[in-house]
Amino acid sequence: MPTRRSLLGAATLLPVAARAQAPLYPARPIRIVVAYPPGGSTDLLARALAERLSARWNGAAVVVENRPGGGGIVGTVAAAQAPPDGHTLTLGNNQTHASNQAMTRALPYHVLDSFAPVARLASVPHALIVPGGGVRSIADLVAKARVTYASSSVGSASHVIGEGIARRFGLEATHVPYRGAAPATQDTVAGVVDYYVSTLPTMMGLLREGRVRALAIGSPARHPELPDVPTFDEVGAQGLAVDAWFGLWAPAGTPEPIVAKLGEAVVAIVGEPAMQERLAGLGFVAAPLGPAEFARFQREEVARWTLLAELTGIRME
Repeated sequence: MPTRRSLLGAATLLPVAARAQAPLYPARPIRIVVAYPPGGSTDLLARALAERLSARWNGAAVVVENRPGGGGIVGTVAAAQAPPDGHTLTLGNNQTHASNQAMTRALPYHVLDSFAPVARLASVPHALIVPGGGVRSIADLVAKARVTYASSSVGSASHVIGEGIARRFGLEATHVPYRGAAPATQDTVAGVVDYYVSTLPTMMGLLREGRVRALAIGSPARHPELPDVPTFDEVGAQGLAVDAWFGLWAPAGTPEPIVAKLGEAVVAIVGEPAMQERLAGLGFVAAPLGPAEFARFQREEVARWTLLAELTGIRME
């Protein structure tokens, strides 16, 4: 029979054993995979988050790795195949973790099965952008009749909304897909294409410099940073205001305590006044959700993009 002393001794050792079995996290540098080239909205947000995560965890190394290609698929696959230990994450968006699932015929992962949602960070409106030359209004754009428009990739929100703009205003439009927001932005600035539906953070600096012009913004009300730019509804593009949203994921199978620790840290960081001010200056709207709420939101978004895919007929091979 165990004695009272032996039972007390065992009870004293239980917390020690539990601590010994609990994973030390982070135990090495954390890699945040971004499935796009540097310079786009997703990359800007990832670098802001990496900086704050490192500071929160006493200087732990948090690095951003850009893995562009395939409309966000290449980097997302790499993140899905990483060891599920919390040291490889991916910061993606509605394309990598919703619309690609709905619009790609043979996606090499499933967004709801291959990842553990950690946290939603922010959302941003899209803006209808033209080069900083002669086009100053929707009427000017429509007067061109034949136009070209850029997208960050086939099946992206910029493609779906850009095609919607063409159909809504009766434009004879040629779609020019790029490999990410950065090259699409460069050719818009250079006047290679006539318009580009871009997330606002990608364009904010260029708008302030006058190198591009926003004809409309896809938000319910005018943006405080751009009070003279009308909304999509105001210019007659009702129903085309689809926000972009951004989140952090770990590979499926990552231990729940690690996902919870990450989610708590990310939500706290996004809630910091200094971080919210920084995000607002870049054009983001802070919209934090923890793991459970974010998982529900993502399921709803996959369903919404599945419907949009059926309505537009846009598909990626």
